[in-house]
Amino acid sequence: MSHFAWTLGSFIFFTALVGLVSWYITRKDNLSTNTGYFLAGRSLSGVVICGSLILTNLSAEQLIGLNGNGFKDGLSCMSWEVTSSFTLIILALLLLPRYLKGGFTTVPEFLERRYDNQTRNIVTGLFLLSLVLVTLPIVLYAGGIAMNSLFNVSELLNIPEDDALIVVIVLSGVIGGLYAIFGGLKAVAVSDTINGVGLMIGGLLIPIIGLYTLGDGSILAGFDHLIVNHPDKMNAIGSEKSSTPFATIFTGIILVNTFYWATNQQIVQRTFAAKNLAEGQKGVLYAGFVKILVPLILVIPGIIAYALFADKIGKQDMAYAVLVREVLPLPLVGFFGAVLLGAVLSTFDSALNSASTMFCLNLWKPIVNPQIDDKKLVRVGKVFGTVLVVFSILIAPHIAKAPEGLYVFMRSIMGFFNIPILAVVIVGFVSKSVPPIGAKIAIAFFMICYALYKFVLDIDIHYLHVYGILFVCCCIIMYVSSKIKPMEVPYKDYDAKVVDLTPWKWANSASAFLVTTTIYVYVLFSKIGIVFQGENYGTRFLIITSIYVVVTAVLVVMLKHKSTAKVEKENV
Repeated sequence: MSHFAWTLGSFIFFTALVGLVSWYITRKDNLSTNTGYFLAGRSLSGVVICGSLILTNLSAEQLIGLNGNGFKDGLSCMSWEVTSSFTLIILALLLLPRYLKGGFTTVPEFLERRYDNQTRNIVTGLFLLSLVLVTLPIVLYAGGIAMNSLFNVSELLNIPEDDALIVVIVLSGVIGGLYAIFGGLKAVAVSDTINGVGLMIGGLLIPIIGLYTLGDGSILAGFDHLIVNHPDKMNAIGSEKSSTPFATIFTGIILVNTFYWATNQQIVQRTFAAKNLAEGQKGVLYAGFVKILVPLILVIPGIIAYALFADKIGKQDMAYAVLVREVLPLPLVGFFGAVLLGAVLSTFDSALNSASTMFCLNLWKPIVNPQIDDKKLVRVGKVFGTVLVVFSILIAPHIAKAPEGLYVFMRSIMGFFNIPILAVVIVGFVSKSVPPIGAKIAIAFFMICYALYKFVLDIDIHYLHVYGILFVCCCIIMYVSSKIKPMEVPYKDYDAKVVDLTPWKWANSASAFLVTTTIYVYVLFSKIGIVFQGENYGTRFLIITSIYVVVTAVLVVMLKHKSTAKVEKENV
């Protein structure tokens, strides 16, 4: 009973602490204006942006889903995480300067200026559908599974597992809703940052303790065991039979990650709230470095679970929960449960805040009541957020368990929404003459073709390759439309002068560091690296690491020197 009291007490303490600190930091903020409520008064620093980005991204569906893929396919599924560094560079260097220059509050707002009101409405609708039908319910569902398994809620309350799942889902939805509805973006971002620290600590404890257990008291021996005895699981180059073949990185994965990190309202809203461009770039690139380390939390535990408990785990999505329950000391279970709940709440409240933002600023105000004042608009956002919370709680328990795993199921369904949005945003930035009709035809084309592939036609092509093929087709459609009927007045960027647009002096160097580090990780965990070398992988590790350090140092110094010379020239 004392162990349970400690577990419950630590869980309640850490959860309450996050709420208290978030309230204290944001208690004097003005949440009566749309900028204060939806964009945190454009006051976020790089560290807060990084923390919010990472914990918005990390949630129960990843802890469970990606570790489940790690259990089944091994390290190849890290491509979802590690390659995010490339797309975060795209955001930091190319898109964020233009987002902040335009003073945008939402991505659909950019599409309104670039195309027209109808395109804005269509894309806003797609964003909201993806959040309401996929993101919000799946986050609550995955969180419910994890928390129910971790705390044995069904046994604790003496109720069936299905009922226990509903209890956890309701509690998670209500708490997450309170953060987003009554606190606004800054409360979400601050709580994200605090929870992010806890998640990194708690998340790293799992593989460390797991390797310690696997190595009979030695973390290095545990890692050695994985490399020597399970080299197929430690190979980052996915085979055609895996859920993420290596070739899909260059077709679908890079597109999904570009959408998610560079055009997804749920994510980029944090960068829109940066106090200036330099802080925004810092936050984005800091997040890129964290993403390269994230597989330690999101993939490696699944592989450890395979090495330790393959015979105990019947379904891949249970791998992470089983590992945590078996290896984590009981006094730490409460802390980790609070961290896990924080991860669930982070993604849920972030998605909720983004949905309310788009509904109010892109649909309600321009269509229903153009003259509405800020206080009433914020009130509309809170009512809409409350409705979404209730709707998500009702849907979440009924999500079917996908045979291919929760994470793959979510990614394959999200393709209906994210790839066509990415196409119209990217082409909108690149081309000045593509007309609105081109964007609309491209969106309709993609959704019809993907629906045929998904539900009607029996085509043996990986869904991520289909993403790449249809994305190219959408771009071609928009290019042709610009030749047939170009815009009468080409689009021009508008400078809203809302923040300082001076770039971060280390942005290019940090980006180069990210690129070389990503390549290094893939080379290291491949057949030409330390995988499939038996016990003699130490020499290869030293050679590859030495080359990486030298190349990275040279690139960083060169780019920093070039950047300094450019600034000096401009000052002259």
